[in-house]
Amino acid sequence: MAIKSRSSGVLMPVPALPGDYGIGTLGSDARTFVDLLQSMGFGYWQILPVGPVDSCFSPYKSTSAFAGNPLLIDLERLYQWGLLTADELATGKSTAPAYSINYPDLICNRHSIFKLAFSRLTPKQKTDIQNYVEANSEWLPDFSLYTVLAQHYSEEDWTKWDNQDLVKRTPAALSIARSDFCEEINFQNFLQYTYAKQWSALKDYANTKAIKIIGDMPIYVAHTSADVWCHPELFLLDEKGSPIEISGVPPDYFAKNGQLWGNPLYRWDVMKKDHYSWWMRRIKKALADFDMVRIDHFRGFSAYWSVPASEATAKNGRWVPGPAMDFFRQLEKTFPKPSIIAEDLGLQDEDLVKLLKDTGFPGMRIMEFAFIDDLDNIHLPHNYSANTVAYSGTHDNNTLLGTFFDYTPEHRRYAFDYCGYTEAWENQWQIGGHQSPSCRAFIRTLFQSAANLVILPIQDICGYGCDTRMNEPGTTANNWVFRMTRDGLLQIDVDWYNRINHLYHRKALSVI
Repeated sequence: MAIKSRSSGVLMPVPALPGDYGIGTLGSDARTFVDLLQSMGFGYWQILPVGPVDSCFSPYKSTSAFAGNPLLIDLERLYQWGLLTADELATGKSTAPAYSINYPDLICNRHSIFKLAFSRLTPKQKTDIQNYVEANSEWLPDFSLYTVLAQHYSEEDWTKWDNQDLVKRTPAALSIARSDFCEEINFQNFLQYTYAKQWSALKDYANTKAIKIIGDMPIYVAHTSADVWCHPELFLLDEKGSPIEISGVPPDYFAKNGQLWGNPLYRWDVMKKDHYSWWMRRIKKALADFDMVRIDHFRGFSAYWSVPASEATAKNGRWVPGPAMDFFRQLEKTFPKPSIIAEDLGLQDEDLVKLLKDTGFPGMRIMEFAFIDDLDNIHLPHNYSANTVAYSGTHDNNTLLGTFFDYTPEHRRYAFDYCGYTEAWENQWQIGGHQSPSCRAFIRTLFQSAANLVILPIQDICGYGCDTRMNEPGTTANNWVFRMTRDGLLQIDVDWYNRINHLYHRKALSVI
């Protein structure tokens, strides 16, 4: 569905919210952030995927395409429900730096706290959880069993479990496992119910404040996931369940060896036979959980980069045609006019451009990319169309301020001249912080574009540098751990953003 009216939003991952408990949660700080968005004149809150994270803590390789991340559960709400004492709640508070997430300590701490809460469920709460399990029977029982078995065998790769009957999901083995691990399965069901209940309450709160939430859907799922274990026939696997070819993208300006993501590829021909039912269930849940959904790597529906699983890099891959409009015609039949953003970044060809046009979905443009060459490229704001979501940068980019330092002197001059930033050559561009003149010049120019939706990462609103970058593709160290602090949010110049949003909505481009 095309974006037909002007609005703007902020990219803030839920784990990056401030708070006292070591990670951003679905609690009071999330509601305070919603209030802040409203006060600044923004209409959208964009988040990153919120599924259970992998061992590198990446939200893009989750153990489930349907489940929520229990680490985001608000402990204070569990206390209010009578499931934790005040002393137990206090043990959940973190001594780690407020601006970073210590995942290993956090995971250990939450497990013991959640177990205490689970042990005190009332009969009414147990009934509510069972009703939730039955309402989500298409994915939750299998996810909970997968999670328990992965913990039991100390191995998320289900092909390596020491029980081939469970690897192959024979009915008898599954029945025995569900009986043997009944209590552990119920514990996982409790976590998913709690997450869903808290998420629903937060979304309702945001909507009452006229804030819509944009969710993020990775196109691929992890091999070490309940989805692949339960539906191996839908993925390109060998007879042992291991991937034959895996996902990635070819070499480009940013990565000379390309990016090897490692996710198993879909058997689109098999999925087509049942009208892409697994995908339709996935999108149904996403559209219920969020007001709008960004599909990551939309390019993969047109054609995808397929790399033999034995390769160490993504260089020796090949382009394989994707399902293209056949998939989206089924989507339109199932969900007329779905609110979807297509992440169409990277190599673009005629087929991708045509697919985006045929779906009517808005594509994405990244202003940081506009000045990395001397061409009139698609990321320059004067080339944006109305049906576009325009970003200063994304979670995979450096921050605006960090990008200014990354630019060559020539490209930096080109960028600041384009933005009419006349103070740049007095070294004022190096000034960061909440009133950074160079960041504001970029943001002002982005708001002057024709794009009907502008999204700013929270780091760019605050004028933060490269030390607050969320993720650097192709690396695993120090990614996904950045957090905002309460003080950082309090320092935001609310009036400036309120004013620029007001002018943007009125299309008063010449006076911004």
